[in-house]
Amino acid sequence: MSKNDPYAALRFKEFRIFLLMRFLLVFGWSMQFIVIEWQVYSLTKDPLSLAIIGLMEFVPAFGMALFAGHIVDQREKRNLLAICIAAFSLISLGLFLLTWPQVVVGWSTNTVLYSIYALVFFGGLLRSFFGPILFSLIALIVPKKVYPNAATWSSSSWQIASVVGLAFSGFAISWFGVHWSLCIVFSFVLLSLITVFNISKKPILNTKINEPIKESLKEGLSFVFRTKSILGALTLDMVSVLFGGAVILLPIFAQDILKVGSEGFGVLRAAPSVGAILTMVATAYIPISKNAGMKLLSAIFGFGVCIIVFGLSSTFWISVVALFFSGVTDGVSMVIRQTILQLKTPDHMRGRVASVNSMFVGSSNELGAFESGVTAKLMGTVTAVVFGGTMTLITVLTTAAVSPTFRNLDLRKDFEDNELGES
Repeated sequence: MSKNDPYAALRFKEFRIFLLMRFLLVFGWSMQFIVIEWQVYSLTKDPLSLAIIGLMEFVPAFGMALFAGHIVDQREKRNLLAICIAAFSLISLGLFLLTWPQVVVGWSTNTVLYSIYALVFFGGLLRSFFGPILFSLIALIVPKKVYPNAATWSSSSWQIASVVGLAFSGFAISWFGVHWSLCIVFSFVLLSLITVFNISKKPILNTKINEPIKESLKEGLSFVFRTKSILGALTLDMVSVLFGGAVILLPIFAQDILKVGSEGFGVLRAAPSVGAILTMVATAYIPISKNAGMKLLSAIFGFGVCIIVFGLSSTFWISVVALFFSGVTDGVSMVIRQTILQLKTPDHMRGRVASVNSMFVGSSNELGAFESGVTAKLMGTVTAVVFGGTMTLITVLTTAAVSPTFRNLDLRKDFEDNELGES
């Protein structure tokens, strides 16, 4: 296998199955979140209701993250993933039933709304497990020397599923309605559950199976906080997601500002993912190891600029272009961050490190949604988006000024060490 083979990870059958399973799951997850956003805002016409959706996912995902990482490091990954997908399918089924008029006849709007929030909350609990499981499973499917390539393709699969799910969700709402759109979600989740059983069971690499939870969690946190490259990457990405979470406000832009309906909403929602896909596919051919720190800082700075342009735009296609380039810059950031995590994390700690990652980045998606909804309520929608982009720029400039070690981060030696370790 050549050193610069852009398809290195794809040459492993189980990794291809993993990508298919992840595509099906993320497609369903992305589509479900958009359909629920649309339904909730249609019921309430209140930006705060969108913030509550984010909060309902954030609280359990953040609160359970470290505990989930401990469990993942202690359990067999394939079966644990199957259990989580099966549980998620029940949530999808519940949302499908909640939007069926024959089922909720006589229910008040608040009853339906609170039931949706409850299911979103349980989805947040499951989300705390998905990140650590998927991160750990990749390392058990491909050899260490292709980890960076596998991380690129895995992220690309996630983005492709996201863009297709996001784009299709807007059209599905228009063509089939909210209820039958959620039926499609349920079908894709079931397909992902079937697919996961084509991956064999994997060994448990953690030698401290009976380690007390307190000691296990302390070890994971200590590793992240003393590994400056991981801590810096997670912190930067967390801030950009937290303050640049304008996508939660897209139903407001689509319905009230740009006035483009559900089809335009689907295009707006998909634009960042299209940009991210193109970027991540390109990184399979173009190495990102050299000057990784500066590339990450530049990418997140560019992301902040794009968010500001989007917030100020009142023209649909300018908004689409701004969101597209926010995806381009976010794609660079995601690949570099995932590469740092894969290269710097020991096998026996992958679940716990990934759980910290989900606390920093994954959960900040939901917290960012809450922050955007609240600031939109207090400042107005446009001002909230511009504020978020500005805070991202300030954070990047501050990090670049006070952390020359991170600014000069280079991953070429880590790539070389992986190659030597596999030879």
